[in-house]
Amino acid sequence: MKGKVYLIGAGPGDASLITLKGLQCIKEADVIVYDRLASDSLLEEAKENCEFIYVGKKSKDHTKTQDEINEIIYKEALSGKIVARLKGGDPYVFGRGGEEGEYLVERNIPFETVPGVTSSIGGLAYAGIPITHRDYASSFHVITGHLKDESEELNWEALASLRGTLVFLMGVSNLKRICDRLMENGKDEDTPVAIVNWATTSYQKVVEGNLSNIYEKAIKEKITPPSLIVVGQVVKLRKKLNFFEEKLLFGKAIVVTRTKAQKKEFVNELKKLGATAYEFPTIEIDEISPNLELDSAIENIDKYTHILLTSVNGANIFFKKLFSLGYDARKLGEVKIGAIGPKTGKTIEKYGVRPDFIPEEHVSEALIKDLKKVLTEKDKVLVPRAKNARPYLVREISKICDVDEVKTYNTIKGINKAEKLIKFLKDKKDFYLTFTSPSTFNNFVEILGDDSSDILNRGKILSIGPITSNTIREKGYEVYGEAEEYTVDGLIELLVKEGEKQ
Repeated sequence: MKGKVYLIGAGPGDASLITLKGLQCIKEADVIVYDRLASDSLLEEAKENCEFIYVGKKSKDHTKTQDEINEIIYKEALSGKIVARLKGGDPYVFGRGGEEGEYLVERNIPFETVPGVTSSIGGLAYAGIPITHRDYASSFHVITGHLKDESEELNWEALASLRGTLVFLMGVSNLKRICDRLMENGKDEDTPVAIVNWATTSYQKVVEGNLSNIYEKAIKEKITPPSLIVVGQVVKLRKKLNFFEEKLLFGKAIVVTRTKAQKKEFVNELKKLGATAYEFPTIEIDEISPNLELDSAIENIDKYTHILLTSVNGANIFFKKLFSLGYDARKLGEVKIGAIGPKTGKTIEKYGVRPDFIPEEHVSEALIKDLKKVLTEKDKVLVPRAKNARPYLVREISKICDVDEVKTYNTIKGINKAEKLIKFLKDKKDFYLTFTSPSTFNNFVEILGDDSSDILNRGKILSIGPITSNTIREKGYEVYGEAEEYTVDGLIELLVKEGEKQ
């Protein structure tokens, strides 16, 4: 049985600009064949066991030829798979999607095209340049910077005579030729020009000039692909409409070390603020399964007066186990539920239970302070949590009443390529390192090895709270900032204050 191919436009770079249909196709795909300009964040939306095939191209460096790409998507679909062919921008705007569609039609493979936001429009918008404007341009023209036959010439005379906006895609290597030909054919040398590099991403960089000087400016700023070239009076509007680069954390590099499961919300918030969030999870959650001890605790839950949940992971594992055993929130009866902080509290509420208490400070010490007010020697407390959690909480509760600690998961070292982070930070003079627990910091040091010292000394270390800060200081490093509220939201507030200083 034949499968199907979806030719999907991934948009100009910002993952949130993909269409709803495009995202749905990604989630349903058995295999994703993707380009260099397709955001990695989109790949994380794929279902389990989805296969990924990279076919990225950049100037004079193609991992696969177009013929090879055509054959890949054809054969994958022929084997019965749903194929998401993920392409930057729109598949039909210089994306060679038409060629791929033709190839499939000729071989009787069903396909659909899912349009995307083309960089020629979306990329300019993020640079503060509207592609049309009643006062400046009533038309626009999108031109390839590379013709199939390099010996051919564009109709420069016609292009130079146009009064609308000219947008050249894939043309930065031919920038001088483009400017020279337009001027030679009558375009005023003072015509405004802008180059937008890595449009709509946190790496976005814009160089402004005119036809006579933009080439020298681009050389000075070391502009490389992927870049858009826009020629026309609409460039003048950038000073008024440049919303993206005005974001509070635009251009700030921030390393996120949270688990893959928990980093998404943090990373998304950083991106909303314009930051460059480098995802480098240093811990992973390894649920203990089978877990007869947890099964028994839930089966006999009525012997407990209190359950304390000390993390989002612990809360999720506990309730999922409760439901998998055939129960729901009613099984908890009169048992009171305590959460260490608001994030854990919100996670508990997802399962239809409202926590009875959350300490004002989100650490074990504050939780114990609250518990001393309500616990008596007649109580019995269940604490399902990480295997390597601090002993403090259980030790202090045991001084008041009986307590059962059930290990539900391990936090293990994340698998990361240290050299990629080292390369990313190599030329960065100002960057932040965020740590949300002692283990995220300790694993960071272990993963980076000998290179960790240089990075930790150069970067600004931000800690989620005093326990993490103490671990960092004990290793001899300075904590640049500590969240007032010991949550990820507290870290965000810390970064916002940094942005406001600028």
